[in-house]
Amino acid sequence: MYGVLMIDIDSTALTAEDVSLIKQAQVGGVILFARNVADAAQVRALCDDIRYHNPDILIGVDQEGGRVARLRNGFTPLPAMGKLGELFNQEPSHALSCAYDCGYLMATEVLAVGIDLSFAPVLDRDGISQVIGDRSFHQEPQAITALATQFMRGMKAAGMATTGKHFPGHGAIAPDSHVAEAIDTRSLDEIMHSDMQPFAQTLPWLDALMPAHVIFSQVDDKPAGFSKTWLKDIIRDQLKFDGVLFSDDLCMAGAQAAGDVRARVKAAIEAGCDIALVCNDRVAAHEAAETAQELPYPNQNRIKTMCGQIPTWQGDLESTCQQFDYWQQAKKNVTQTFFNPQSEAQATRSATELKDPTAYKQ
Repeated sequence: MYGVLMIDIDSTALTAEDVSLIKQAQVGGVILFARNVADAAQVRALCDDIRYHNPDILIGVDQEGGRVARLRNGFTPLPAMGKLGELFNQEPSHALSCAYDCGYLMATEVLAVGIDLSFAPVLDRDGISQVIGDRSFHQEPQAITALATQFMRGMKAAGMATTGKHFPGHGAIAPDSHVAEAIDTRSLDEIMHSDMQPFAQTLPWLDALMPAHVIFSQVDDKPAGFSKTWLKDIIRDQLKFDGVLFSDDLCMAGAQAAGDVRARVKAAIEAGCDIALVCNDRVAAHEAAETAQELPYPNQNRIKTMCGQIPTWQGDLESTCQQFDYWQQAKKNVTQTFFNPQSEAQATRSATELKDPTAYKQ
């Protein structure tokens, strides 16, 4: 049975405390961070060990490209999605082709090391947000829709489910909800006809959504991830979306409005989330696991749609990825378009030097 919690672990191998936590009944997922990653073979061994202790578990990661990439050493660098937007302005056909290749390349290398899903794509508009920026494909909803659709087509062709974030849009709010309360004062009509359009237009390609820890004050006084108005009335009833709803990390500052972590987990699940993420706070993870025992299990068939098509490990990343028919070509196309004349090592170093807006999660 897949549980309602997704938690994190301490390091590059499981500790006894990690094992105790992931074996608890309501822990249905593990999210990996940079501290859990040394190289591809180590990540695959870690994922296999996690599944040994809990076969019914989803393993996720944030592997968006650009600044937000947990898998770096030995993995192919990916551009920030904003680079695809810049290319789209000049060469739309080439950009759309590259978007597909980026989605495929990302998914193959993540699946190869035993991870089910990357929480991608970011469907927020590139506006004034301190945390979104070039994580977004573009400012214009139609461009985001076009590029994200191709990116998701690539993900799905490789065997990975998709997760659109951060519903209904974080790009128009300056504060970073990881570290501060974020409030958007626009009307529902304005939000629906702007920021929400990439989500609404790509629904046929979306397997999951992650709501923003943003209070849209003219719609509800609660952040979207704790709001029945957003999750049930709008996502489920109006948009008819039947995929998985992941909460964003409930240890973020933007989630504090719901109370302590026990209250946050209950509020997220009762509002309509299927899985609640509790990250980078081991005490909070234990408290959340205790609270989750009182909650119903999520829809199992819905959760199973997020399981990735994990290939057989062939001893190294390249040999394993060769099992994907298009991996070599996608890698060549992405590298030539975005990283020449830099070497891949230089590209990886350049991405590392940029400030990661989610670095608090490392």
